[in-house]
Amino acid sequence: MDIFSALQTSVSGLQAQSYAIANISGNIANSQTTGFKRIDTSFIDLMAEQTPKREVSGTVLAQAQLTNTIQGNVISSQVATNMAINGQGFFTVAQKTSDAGGQPVISGQTTYTRRGDFAPDKDGYLVNGAGDYLLGQNIDPTTGQASTTGLIKISNSNLPAQPTKTINYAANLPATPITSSSPTTGSDLYTPAVASSVVTPAAPGPATQVGVADAPNFVSNSIAGPTVTAYTTSGAPVTVATRWAKVQDASAADPTSVWNLYYQADTTTTATNSAWTNVGSPFVFSSAGQLQSPVGGTTINALTVSGTNLGNVKLNIGAGALTAYADTTGAATTNTLTQDGYTSGTLKNVAVGQDGTINGTYSNGSVLTLANVGFARFNNPNGLKADSFGHYYQTVDSGSPLQGLAGATIVGESNEQSNTDIATEFSKMIVTQQAYSANTRVMSTAQTMMTDLLNVIR
Repeated sequence: MDIFSALQTSVSGLQAQSYAIANISGNIANSQTTGFKRIDTSFIDLMAEQTPKREVSGTVLAQAQLTNTIQGNVISSQVATNMAINGQGFFTVAQKTSDAGGQPVISGQTTYTRRGDFAPDKDGYLVNGAGDYLLGQNIDPTTGQASTTGLIKISNSNLPAQPTKTINYAANLPATPITSSSPTTGSDLYTPAVASSVVTPAAPGPATQVGVADAPNFVSNSIAGPTVTAYTTSGAPVTVATRWAKVQDASAADPTSVWNLYYQADTTTTATNSAWTNVGSPFVFSSAGQLQSPVGGTTINALTVSGTNLGNVKLNIGAGALTAYADTTGAATTNTLTQDGYTSGTLKNVAVGQDGTINGTYSNGSVLTLANVGFARFNNPNGLKADSFGHYYQTVDSGSPLQGLAGATIVGESNEQSNTDIATEFSKMIVTQQAYSANTRVMSTAQTMMTDLLNVIR
């Protein structure tokens, strides 16, 4: 390498260190930018082709080194729709190009960002601090099905009433129930005044009601079941009170036991002054206490309480959810009791779940899914093309976007901070400044050598 090459090399060093200090200054400037990923600088030596014994250090090239895979700190915020990604991946967003009819017109190109400081705009669309509109699926809260795909919008419209169609139930019935009469009669069975008010596998078919006259006998020889509030089509609440009656014990001839479920026909009066309606299906248990039938539950046809007809309601019993194990209390133990009806309500607040669902809590107590957040990940996140405002674009190097969180989680009511570490950036700044100064010394030394050479010629 001659003196002129030394000058050129020092110039490339100055350029490389200038590029590094530019990245450092940008990192420090964006140390408080939500979701910012710092840009580090890597240096590559460019060596001229020489013989093995005559190789010399060549010039240097500075290149950007992205840190899209390095997580920033996640901090809590006071905005319910703020969200941060804990792990790899990006929010899918789109940018507004104009407005038409009071609605945003969105660019057809999907972009990606880690900036999750989303909040509803005046129309309910979720927009982050960079003006990006969050993409995903809007869910109809009444059906639970996706209604639209595109911009996520949090609607403040009223939730219409939903009639009860399904009751989910899980419980244990005691193998030997203790009723009001059993300590004195020594029997745990209900013997009806009208035989047709019970139903067994041997006597299938629709059962009649337990009449008001036999209600005291029925209540004394049965145990309390679950009580649930169901809803009509208009959203009116109806209390459904039930009782379990054991109608067949296991025997040598038949090792199964049979229970019947009844609901109170009139809740405006006491239990002993009301008729009780059989749901119409025998509940048959094996000698080991396992439910043999009905499998999956049964349908309560024309469920009518105090003159209000709720229609056909499915009593849903999952596998292993209803048992008849021994219990010293002699009472039924309810493990699960839910129903799918509700009265009308207004949206009170929203929350973002770890799986990226946005759930709304309504004034009627219902918690329903409103939207699914758009999310994408890449095999090579550092291959994405970055621009201003924290946007990233797909490239050949990044590969195609992949669906699914794949181990990442969404943290609601939080923001991801910049992954810039101020202390590290200041340390790099000192080293870069020293390297820049050293390159200037090389230039001045090379110039002195050239001057000395010219003086020799003179």
